[in-house]
Amino acid sequence: MRITMVGTGYVGLTTGACLANLGNDVICLDIDEKKIEMLKNGKVPIYEPGLNELVAQNVEEGRLRFTTDTKYAIESSDTVFIAVGTPEGEDGSADLRYVLEVAESIGRFMNGYKLVVNKSTVPVGTAEKVREVIKKYAQYGFDVCSNPEFLREGSAIRDFLSPDRVVIGVDSEKAKDAMIKIYRGIERTGNPVMITDIKSSEMIKYASNAMLAARISFMNQLAPLCEKVGADIKEIAKGMGLDKRIGSRFLQAGAGYGGSCFPKDVKALIKTLKEKGCDGSILEAVDNVNEKQKKYVIPKIKQLLGDLSNKKIAVWGLAFKPKTDDMREAPSIVIIEELQKNGAKVRAFDPVAQEESKKHINQINPEHSIEYAKTPYECVEGADCLVIVTEWDEFRQLDFNKIKSLMAKPNIVDGRNVYEPKEMKEFGFNYLSVGRS
Repeated sequence: MRITMVGTGYVGLTTGACLANLGNDVICLDIDEKKIEMLKNGKVPIYEPGLNELVAQNVEEGRLRFTTDTKYAIESSDTVFIAVGTPEGEDGSADLRYVLEVAESIGRFMNGYKLVVNKSTVPVGTAEKVREVIKKYAQYGFDVCSNPEFLREGSAIRDFLSPDRVVIGVDSEKAKDAMIKIYRGIERTGNPVMITDIKSSEMIKYASNAMLAARISFMNQLAPLCEKVGADIKEIAKGMGLDKRIGSRFLQAGAGYGGSCFPKDVKALIKTLKEKGCDGSILEAVDNVNEKQKKYVIPKIKQLLGDLSNKKIAVWGLAFKPKTDDMREAPSIVIIEELQKNGAKVRAFDPVAQEESKKHINQINPEHSIEYAKTPYECVEGADCLVIVTEWDEFRQLDFNKIKSLMAKPNIVDGRNVYEPKEMKEFGFNYLSVGRS
C-alpha cells in the first residue's frame, strides 16, 4: 500500500515506521522543516525505545521517506493518515484546526480516489467534519474512516505490532477492504481487528482513556483514607486486581497522571457530554481528583521539613511516566512550581527528559532556581529531602547507604511508591509514600 502519514509527532512517526515495517510504502509529511531535516539525517526527534532502529531500517530498505511537500505526499499515496495534534482548547474541547487544515490540503491536492484515515484523537463527529471540508475541494471520490491509536509511550512499537485490538470505523466496503489490507500483517498473527461504524470508533478511544484515568483517580482518592486508617494502598490494589472482573492494571496510586492523552481526552469528553446535554459529573470528578493529586506530595514534604524556604529538594523523575521524554501535563511541573513558590531550591534528575523539561518548567524566581544533575547521586548531594515523581527503573536498585551519606537530611517522599517503607526505615530514612502508613 502507498501511504502518507501527515504529522511526525509521537503517533505519526511511530505509526508510519511500523506501517513501513509491515511492507507498506510510507511517506511521512510534516510542515516542520527542522524536524524533517533531522529525520532525513537519521535523527529521531522523540524518545521511544526501538524507534531509532525501526526508522533507520525502513529508510535503508526504501519503505520510509520524509518530506515537507504536501502536494507531492498526497498525490503519491492512495491512503492518507491524519496524525496531527488536537491540543486542548481554552474551554477543554479538542482543537481540530490542524485536522481540518490537513483535510483541506487533501481536497486541494487529490489526483484520484483517496482513503482518508483519522488517526488523531478526535471527538465523535470529526469524520463528518473532515468529509465536509474535503468535499469543498475534491474532484475525485474518497472515503473517510476512523482508526484510533492506542500506543503507550515507552512501549509504542510493541503496542502497534501486537495490539490488544485494532479498531476501524468505516461506512463503505471499499474503505473496509483497504483498511483490512493495511492491517493484514497484524491480523495474521492473531491480533483482533474490530470493524465498526465511524462514530463508535471515535468514541472508543475517548471512552477507553477516560476509564483508565478513572481507575487511577479512584485509587488516588482512596490513598488518604488508607493512610488515616493504617491500610496499604498497594495491598488493596493487589487484592482488587486479583478479581478477574477488575484486573490489576491502572490501579496504582501516586502523584497523578499526565501525558498527552489522559488529561486532554478526559476534558474533551466532558466537553462533548455537556454539549450534548449529558451529565459529565463522574469524569469531572476524575479530572478534579487528578489535579489535586499532583500537589499531594507537598504537604508530605512540609510534614518532614516544616517551612520550605531555602530548603534543598532533590527531585527524581521529570517525564510524566518512565521510558519517555514527554513532559506534557507531567506532575513534576506542578510539584516543582509549588516547591519554588514555597521558596525551596530544586535540583532535578531524569534519565531522558531534562532538556525537554526546560521547555515546560518555569524559573519562577532565580533565587529559588532549578538545577539539573547528571546522576541520581549528584541530585541528592546536600538535599534536605528527596522526592520521587517518576518511577524509572534506574531508581529501583541504587546504593541507599551512599544516598543517605550524600543528603543533608535523610528524608524521602515517594510519590510513586517505588520503595518499601520497612526497607527505607532500616536504611535510616524518614520515609513517606502515597496511601501507606
